[in-house]
Order: sequence, then C-alpha cells, then structure tokens
Amino acid sequence: MQTRRMHEPASRRKQPTVLLIDDDLVSREVAATVLTLSGYSVHTAESGEASLAMLDAGAVAPGVILVDAQMPGLSGSALIAELRRRTLATVIAISGSPPRQTDEVFAAADGFLLKPFDGPALQELLDKRQPRPSQRPSGDPVISPQTLAQLRSLMPEPAVREIYTAVVADLAQRLEALEAAIAAGDHDEIARIGHTIKGGCAMAGAIEAARLGAELEALPLDPGSNHLDNSARLLAELRDAARNLKRMLETALPA
Repeated sequence: MQTRRMHEPASRRKQPTVLLIDDDLVSREVAATVLTLSGYSVHTAESGEASLAMLDAGAVAPGVILVDAQMPGLSGSALIAELRRRTLATVIAISGSPPRQTDEVFAAADGFLLKPFDGPALQELLDKRQPRPSQRPSGDPVISPQTLAQLRSLMPEPAVREIYTAVVADLAQRLEALEAAIAAGDHDEIARIGHTIKGGCAMAGAIEAARLGAELEALPLDPGSNHLDNSARLLAELRDAARNLKRMLETALPA
C-alpha cells in the first residue's frame, strides 16, 4: 500500500480534501501534484483495497474521492459501493477514455473527469454538482432549530449527537439502497425508500433530507413523467443533504 499526503499552499483558498485512487504511479503522482498546486490537500492510494484500509483506519476524511475507472482487484462500481459505505464524499470516476452509457462505474459515480485534468476542471465539476448551502431549495435549514432545542432540553449533548450520528449512518444506507433501486428501475422500491427517509428524518428534524424523501415518495409513475431521471436528480440532492447533515454534526455537535 502506498499513500501520500500533499499539503496545500497557504495562499490558496480552502478546498475539500481529496483521496486519489489510481494504480498507475505516474498518473497518480502527476494528478496529485497538479491538484496540490491548485490548493487541494491530497491523499493517494494505489488500489481499491488500500483506499478502504485508509478510510477504515481513519487516516483520511475526504470530501472528494477520485477513483480510476479500471484497476486490478477491487474496482469499478463494487469499489464505489464500498466507498459509499464508509464515507459521504463525492465520488468522481477518472479515466483516459470517454465514458460509455453502459459503463456501470460511471453510473455509480457522482461525476466524471477525463485524464489529464487539473484543479480548475475538478472545481468546475464540483461547482456544477453541489449547490452552495445558501442555494438549497426553499432555503430549508439542515436541522430544525426547534427539534434540536427540544432534544437538548430532554437529554445531554452526547445523547443528542448519538441520535444524529445514527441518522447520518441510516441515511447513508438508504442512499445505497436507493441507488440500487434506481438502477433496477424499481419504482415501488424508490417510493418506499423515499417514505422511510421522509419519516425518519422528519422525526429527527432533518428538514432538508425529509423534504427530498417526500419528493421521492410522491414522484408520478406515468410513462411520460421521467420518473427515473427525477429519481436520479433527487438521489444527488439527497447525497448533498447527507453531507450537509454530517457537516452540521461536526460543527454544532462536535465529539
């Protein structure tokens, strides 16, 4: 296993931490250097197995994961599924060849970058994918202030944190199941998962995620409704909501 930490220049604006997974040494070193010069803090792994070991050990907490589309061993959509079990990071597939619509890895990832790429290309992709917190639909807060205040009045802070830690973990599992249901075109399962997300998150006051769950549950099933396209859009927004919830947990309820 080979990993490396590259520190961002002090003059750059704060960028998300990147975990770069690529079995090719030259590609890995060049991409890491280019991204570091653009202000990113970069960790590298030479295989899917090595990246999971890093995440399991807590050696890195990435905001973005760049994963080569074709590697020996654990790779592709199977690797992306394992990454999603361990982190809410944005997962971007990278490759020297343009993606094909039938490639599972590109369907499983949150985005795609064609090699060679640089920091501005990554930032442009992230800007297109992730709305700024101030641009969330309907201006919903991540957590209902009233629900949070009520929980704090009923129990100590560690117990409140434990509740929201469980919500984040459960939401990660629901997102994985939702992705599988969308891939299978299972409309009933999509609606069921949406209903579950709506109910659980509403009880915890996770307003943003609860609203998106309700939208999933209410999607029309008629042939002209673009149900799967809308489901995929809501899946991406739910991933953003899960990241917002995790950030709130780290800032408002630190361990």
